[in-house]
Amino acid sequence: LTVIGLVMILSAGSISAVEGYGTSFWYFNRQTLYAAAGVVCLVTTARLPYTFWRRAAIPMLVLLLPVMLLTLHPTLGSSLYGASRWIDLGPITLQPAEIAKLLMICATAAILSRPWKDLDRPREAFLPLAPLVAVVAGVVLLQKDLGTTMVICGSVFLLLFAAGLRLRYLLWTALGGAAAISYFILGTAYRKTRLLEAWLNWELDPSGAGWQLRQGLIALGSGGWLGIGLGNSRQKWDYLPNAHSDFVFAVLGEELGLIGALAILSLFGIMLFAGIRIAMNAPDAFGRLLAAGITGWIG
Repeated sequence: LTVIGLVMILSAGSISAVEGYGTSFWYFNRQTLYAAAGVVCLVTTARLPYTFWRRAAIPMLVLLLPVMLLTLHPTLGSSLYGASRWIDLGPITLQPAEIAKLLMICATAAILSRPWKDLDRPREAFLPLAPLVAVVAGVVLLQKDLGTTMVICGSVFLLLFAAGLRLRYLLWTALGGAAAISYFILGTAYRKTRLLEAWLNWELDPSGAGWQLRQGLIALGSGGWLGIGLGNSRQKWDYLPNAHSDFVFAVLGEELGLIGALAILSLFGIMLFAGIRIAMNAPDAFGRLLAAGITGWIG
């Protein structure tokens, strides 16, 4: 998946990279550096006993919160499309909320796997978990990042399910979460526009709010069964906005076709299946919840 990602970044981002930076390899080179750093982190964490995260998650999360607030600083923070999610470190940018996703899963698994936790009692199930989620999600909401907030809260919800919380408590939690999400989407003008005009009813404004989705569908539809060939996308020539990032899968479908798109989804499916097997075979409750949470997060 990482190698395919690098290939598609080079293909989908070549045009915008030339226009913005003078070389078609600009996005590819950056992504290669991130991939190399990711491999180093992979090897390092694979050699760590997973019980390390049980002890370290909450202290690391507490230390991360001030760093997340730095994204709101007018000089240190970096804003894009109205959101303040990044810290500008010169040649690279750091998105602390991505680290918070992992640490929140680790902290939730640690809390729910404590032997004295009685999940039949709502107080036992939600303390101190609920205040921790509220603080982390609140900071992410200040960054105007509802998507990451939903991923964090959704991962915690999956962990509550995996831990064996009573279904009636899960139902009330789900209803409360749905109400909160609806409020934040429908109560904010640009989010409401993205939902109702750019997604659900994009055909009503195909040259305005619905432009990106329309162009993405054209890309996928143009791919047919086998695609038009790697590197041959027409939509990446400034028709499809964010072709190298948010909508890279549309370019992949255009170039590699339905077969290629299904192959990528199958690779993700295999990875999720492996994560579920790891969770089922974990030797203790913390390991089971940790694996389940990470698998749910990726899924």
